[in-house]
Amino acid sequence: MLLPRNWYICAYFRPVLYGIAAASAALLLSALLAALLRAPALRLGFVDRRRQRPVPLSGGTAVVLATCLVAAAGEWTGAAPLGTGIGRLVVAGAAVAALGLLADRHRLRPRLLFGGTAVAAACVMPYEETGVVGGVLAAGWVAFVALAFRALDHADALVGTVGLVTAFGVAALAAAEVLDGLAVLLSVLAAALTGFLMLNWHPARVGLGAGGSLFAGFVLASAAVLTRTGHEPASSAGVLFALTAVASADVVLVLVARRLSGRRGPDHLAHRLRRLGLTPQGATVVLGAGAVGGVLVAVLVHLGRIGATGVLWVAGGALVAVLLLLRVKPHGVRPLPSSQVRGQLRVRNG
Repeated sequence: MLLPRNWYICAYFRPVLYGIAAASAALLLSALLAALLRAPALRLGFVDRRRQRPVPLSGGTAVVLATCLVAAAGEWTGAAPLGTGIGRLVVAGAAVAALGLLADRHRLRPRLLFGGTAVAAACVMPYEETGVVGGVLAAGWVAFVALAFRALDHADALVGTVGLVTAFGVAALAAAEVLDGLAVLLSVLAAALTGFLMLNWHPARVGLGAGGSLFAGFVLASAAVLTRTGHEPASSAGVLFALTAVASADVVLVLVARRLSGRRGPDHLAHRLRRLGLTPQGATVVLGAGAVGGVLVAVLVHLGRIGATGVLWVAGGALVAVLLLLRVKPHGVRPLPSSQVRGQLRVRNG
């Protein structure tokens, strides 16, 4: 059988060219679908109710459809086979997105979202390498990250920006492990999030919602686990934390703040940064820069360029940020006047 003179060059560049074409298609498809689905989302009541004006949650559906359709096209045509287990990851991610879509419409309890996401994650864990206990722990961590990404969707463009940065970082880990199909999937997800961000930058025309944020967090966390399979557990835990440091810090800040104050309120990272005087865009840029720092450390540790102790700098930075922002009073939470405080104390003391 005769081969073209430069057949090896074609074989090398074919995945690269497909990756570029797939990313471009995902970006355009995501932006187009997000715009086209705005009106149906408004009519069906899929809107962000936290805002003064209704923001249709068509962005999440657009990101999920663009990612899944482009990935399926690469598998079906053979241009970029996903590889063993990656197709199962896409299907599980779509199931998590459907669960999130129900939450957007019916306000499901967080424990139900966590349980459903954990079950989906348990279906994609590589138990041959992790063992049953390790796989169960990893599935729980994936569910935590997915819900953390949902919680991070409290400001325009924030979860999209953090997700985009994280996708590039996990794609670098996948490429280093020669998981080409997984790297392409993450590149497609990054492109889909970029298309969504074109309509989500402040003031947002569309939102991501639970469907899109759970999907992004689930795929990114599951892919990160797959890339670290076979590595030393303690080092892997550090890398996984660094990849998701911003989302984890946001969850810790909210839990501690509400525990200390005894009330619910706008306690998230972006809320408190805006209280310091930052604009919505500025808060997103600051948190995006924090995500870049954590992801960069994770990639360098994975590649062996720096020691695993480099993750301690990320953990220390996240801890300092949480402690400092805890001292910032968020909007909508004001102390009671002294007269009311004295009155309540008299009532409690009988």
